[in-house]
Amino acid sequence: MSSKDRYKQTYRVSWDQLHRDSKALAWKLVDVRPSWEGIIAITRGGLLPAAVIARELDIRRIDTVSVVSYDWKTQGEPRIVKPLAEETDGEGWLLVDDMVDTGKTARFIRELLPKAHFATVYAKPEGKPLVDTFITEVSQDTWILQPWDSEVQFVEPIVGQRST
Repeated sequence: MSSKDRYKQTYRVSWDQLHRDSKALAWKLVDVRPSWEGIIAITRGGLLPAAVIARELDIRRIDTVSVVSYDWKTQGEPRIVKPLAEETDGEGWLLVDDMVDTGKTARFIRELLPKAHFATVYAKPEGKPLVDTFITEVSQDTWILQPWDSEVQFVEPIVGQRST
């Protein structure tokens, strides 16, 4: 299915909203486990939520695993372009990403870190079963437009957009 057919709507996330939602995720995570070995951010999308969560949970040990699976709205097979600094099965670690979509990347990373607690800010129905904790569910046919992928710009008022 092409991205044109797959995504019917867009959910625009602002920097403020991402910060609020990441902080809400931290509130949930502190109840899951009072202290973690550290955070593993799935880059690039998980970097910013991981930074907010690390601050809120006072976690200083942070690693990244870079998994590439998207090129704009086209999803391919996940592949690692930067592995973890140390080998682990994830026991006691918090794995953070911005979102889970089809679950393709989530399945791939779960195989690498089967014992990690997987948390995302946003979750779609197909990927939701692979995540342990999330904040907001978004429909499967929605493209989540993160703030780092967009710019604020003037938009013509609705009245001005109408053709006569």
